[in-house]
Amino acid sequence: MRDPYEVLGVAKSATAGEIKKAYRQLAKKYHPDHNKSDPKAKERFAEINSAYEIVGDEAKKAKFDRGEIGPDGKPRGFEGFGAGGGPGGFARGFGGGPGGGGHHFEHGFGGPDGAGRPGFDPSDIFSELFGGRRGRAGAAQKRGEDMAATASVPLETIAHGGVTRVVLPNGRTLEVKIPAGVEDSKQIRLRGQGHPSPVAGGEPGDALVTVKIAAHPQFRIDGRDLRLDLPVALYEAALGAKIAAPTLDGKVELTIPPGSNGGRTLRLRGKGLPATEGKAAGDLYVTLKLMLPDAVDAEFEAAMRKWREAKPYDPRAKT
Repeated sequence: MRDPYEVLGVAKSATAGEIKKAYRQLAKKYHPDHNKSDPKAKERFAEINSAYEIVGDEAKKAKFDRGEIGPDGKPRGFEGFGAGGGPGGFARGFGGGPGGGGHHFEHGFGGPDGAGRPGFDPSDIFSELFGGRRGRAGAAQKRGEDMAATASVPLETIAHGGVTRVVLPNGRTLEVKIPAGVEDSKQIRLRGQGHPSPVAGGEPGDALVTVKIAAHPQFRIDGRDLRLDLPVALYEAALGAKIAAPTLDGKVELTIPPGSNGGRTLRLRGKGLPATEGKAAGDLYVTLKLMLPDAVDAEFEAAMRKWREAKPYDPRAKT
């Protein structure tokens, strides 16, 4: 077996915290459940566990550093001697087999560490990494799988917060609390609402609900900002006006400057999605959309002809 410090990629002088951190990162990276297509991951995972069983345990680490045990956790220097000093016997006597008393060493998860104390067990950290809990027999109980679902949420609920219903893949309907200002594609975790554990006593998985903001008849979402096309009359754009513009908080007064062209965009600060998680509130961008009257009468047509003849202009001259 390789040197456990080399396996974990840490120096011999590394602290217990540094060793644990290195182990956690490697164990998560090479866990077989996350590397089903890599046949070597299982071997690497086992090597990482064996290494951490040595240097992650204070007593075993001290013995290894003193050269008393090898990277496999077994005593060093006793291989190849017989019961009477010849090959084979001394190791059996030292291990408590025929021909000797002495201490008995056991290498493995949860076994004695050679000093009569319970052995160090890396699978306790597996519980932290992968959600398992250790049972009375010492085996990690498998956690149920998570369950994914999508909730289509009205823009008004996003703006003010509220509750929406979501149907899980197993047919269950849950109420999901929607925080005000939550962004599109944000994932909300409902703990314990996923698939049940395949073993008795194991924890169920979680339900992972992805928020999708439903299309709105007036507003378009642009990050945390909102955009709105607002119809205005020809005379409002030409002469200027104060008109009511819709927002998620109700209508507000919007000033149209005189001589405004169609396509001009005005900004209403703070009228987009509300502030959340340290992010400022968005703005509402209102684009003017010039509209002629539904019914064009003879008087209007005459006025337009007169205007065309007296003061013609090319609106596409700059394009």
